[in-house]
Amino acid sequence: MLSTVFHWVGYGLCHQLPERSLFSGGFQLPVCARDTGIYAGFVLALIAISLLERGRRPSGLPRAWVIAVGALLFSTMVIDGVSSYAGWRETTNDIRLITGLAAGYSMTLIVVPMLNGQLWTTVSRARLLDGWRGAAWLGTIPLSFAILRWVLPATGVLYPILLTVAVIGTYMAVNLVLVSLIPSLERKMTSLLSAPILLGAALVLTVAELALASLLRSAAERFASGL
Repeated sequence: MLSTVFHWVGYGLCHQLPERSLFSGGFQLPVCARDTGIYAGFVLALIAISLLERGRRPSGLPRAWVIAVGALLFSTMVIDGVSSYAGWRETTNDIRLITGLAAGYSMTLIVVPMLNGQLWTTVSRARLLDGWRGAAWLGTIPLSFAILRWVLPATGVLYPILLTVAVIGTYMAVNLVLVSLIPSLERKMTSLLSAPILLGAALVLTVAELALASLLRSAAERFASGL
């Protein structure tokens, strides 16, 4: 039952090759090592930001140096992926995980200001991760890698469950931005649970996107097998 759920969540998003995936508790994680880093990194970065920005809800983009570091973090995944697929070098699951994690972290630098600006009834115009917060946020990356690489694998089936939640949470975060573009739903949240219609709509969109991605992959595989 759980294996089916894990497989379905990642089926339309990832190749799910066993040799490029992590395992925990006898279960293959829903997505490969690189995608595990991306989705888990996005959520862990959100947690770090929520702790560092407690009570501020900044809607301004980070300063240029933070954006530049974010672009560098994202580029590590691109370089690793392109160079390994091109056959120029060999990569490993640890490298896939850390570069995916770096990319997941970088994505929050754009998504979080958009979320804050669109969701909350009261919002700050301050810059995200201003001052000491930017360096502190970057400092959490090694800790996040240690959690994904060594701590969570010791939790057994809890790891793929949490990663499934992270995948859904990542898509919901992006879909919350899209849904909140509807004027009647814009800036309606005072807390995470104060706008059930908004959250419900984002969840429905997420499930629909995952289902559509799975259907498209299934159709592509059937088409390929018929050639």
